[in-house]
Amino acid sequence: MLITTTNTVEGNQVTRYLGLVSGEAILGANIFRDFFAGITDIVGGRSAAYEQELRKAKQMAINEMIQDATSRGGNAIIGVDLDYETISVGKGGGMLMVSASGTAVVLAQPTD
Repeated sequence: MLITTTNTVEGNQVTRYLGLVSGEAILGANIFRDFFAGITDIVGGRSAAYEQELRKAKQMAINEMIQDATSRGGNAIIGVDLDYETISVGKGGGMLMVSASGTAVVLAQPTD
């Protein structure tokens, strides 16, 4: 499935707009990973644990959005927007939320 942040796809015509599709992923951040990420950040390195969780959450949200578009008969999603949020949950805990949204469409098959 073609996924793009633009509202048009060069060389392709949108034949049907199927509506807004979205996907969300919320992942808990492990307290030990939080602790070690903090140490890594203090010494100036990158926080590989957070980067990995962020990529994982992004892919989960995109996959959910694709499933929504596919179930409506779409072959592309245009105007995609990704949103990232952290949610504080009590003492020493937190969650990472990623949401993806866009417009499911049917693109005409290009004729070469």
